[in-house]
Amino acid sequence: MTLFRFLPFLLTLSLASAQGGLTIRFLDVGQGDAVLITSPEGQSVMYDGGRTESRMRELIRQYQIRNVQAVIASHADADHITGLIPVVALNRPKFFINNGLAGTTQTWDRLMNVVAQAGTTGLKVNDQVLQLGSVKLTLLAPPVGMPRGYPNVNSVGLLVEYAGFRALMTGDSEALETAGWLRKYPASFLGPINVYKSIHHGASNGDNPVWLAAVRPQNVVVSVGPNSYGHPTRTALELYRKVGAVVYRTDLNGTVTVTVQPSGSFAITSEKGAASRPATAPSGLSSSPVPLTPPRARDAEPYYSNCAAVRAAGKAPLLRGQPGYRDGLDRDGDGRACE
Repeated sequence: MTLFRFLPFLLTLSLASAQGGLTIRFLDVGQGDAVLITSPEGQSVMYDGGRTESRMRELIRQYQIRNVQAVIASHADADHITGLIPVVALNRPKFFINNGLAGTTQTWDRLMNVVAQAGTTGLKVNDQVLQLGSVKLTLLAPPVGMPRGYPNVNSVGLLVEYAGFRALMTGDSEALETAGWLRKYPASFLGPINVYKSIHHGASNGDNPVWLAAVRPQNVVVSVGPNSYGHPTRTALELYRKVGAVVYRTDLNGTVTVTVQPSGSFAITSEKGAASRPATAPSGLSSSPVPLTPPRARDAEPYYSNCAAVRAAGKAPLLRGQPGYRDGLDRDGDGRACE
């Protein structure tokens, strides 16, 4: 039996009625990543799960994590997938989503056993769009040509959109992968971002000036704990300072929670401590803390995830140079996409 398979580009995970706003929790799992995304309809997706099952069980109880419709593994490193084991066992989600590259550890094997026992469908990322109620989740597949033996540069990215608010997380991706995404997606698709998860816990080989110039993060969350790697590095923190981002760290602030209203305004709270704010605010942003922040206006250029979206918008065929055109839609390279 094949665990992983391709499914349609648009997957609807929830049809329940809305009860509030979007909540994103960057969970304090120590040195690792775990992000819980809960729609206004009460349905959730877990992006990565941290490095220990016991810590995730504590968080499941603390935040009453339930109704998880899908879990996403950015890649197969233990500090990203171990905590997914209890999440899958307790929630039996519809989908387990990853890059299609199997891990080689006992932790991976345990996770795959639990996925099979839960009846969860394995889904290989292919730029699908997940509709979590009123929340749009766009999966970013690793660009073509990434070396298969290097997990970090095969990380799965996730763009979260709701009422004009946008959040982005890209696992442990490095410059090779982010450069590939910059070639693949227009700048208007990548940024600006209201809340951004720091790449690779703030490692020096993660975020870089070219990538951040496209992403334009307003707030950065560094998911990190005690470690021997020097995370987050001074290099990364200086990059965030230069772009004028407010920085939250789970090692200093605990779980960081983003609450987004139906209007698109959002508030960021943390369990403890205070965020690190830039000495001067970037153009158009206030340097003083405010309870609710309006989302940044986006560039006008549209982004079409696939040809079905182009046709639905009545824009087919899409010609090179027209808004929304990209090479990924033009399979024969003749300058006419979605003919």
